[in-house]
Amino acid sequence: MGQRTQADRDAITIEIGYAVFSGCFAAALVFGAVYGPALAFTFPGSARMALELTGAVLAATVFLLRTAHVLWRFARRPEYDGS
Repeated sequence: MGQRTQADRDAITIEIGYAVFSGCFAAALVFGAVYGPALAFTFPGSARMALELTGAVLAATVFLLRTAHVLWRFARRPEYDGS
């Protein structure tokens, strides 16, 4: 493996930050879309809990998928050879 330049290390750091930020944003949107109705309307306790759990599971899934997608896409760029 060759040495990475400072520009390569900076690009990786920025891309990781972008991946985490966009993953959090997408997860928050999904959680809000699923759990939002429970905040706006009156639901029984079990339905509210089910919406909260479903929203949390979907949000975590979206976060992981979005973060992995951004980082995989970055690693496959022709300018970045990974070494």
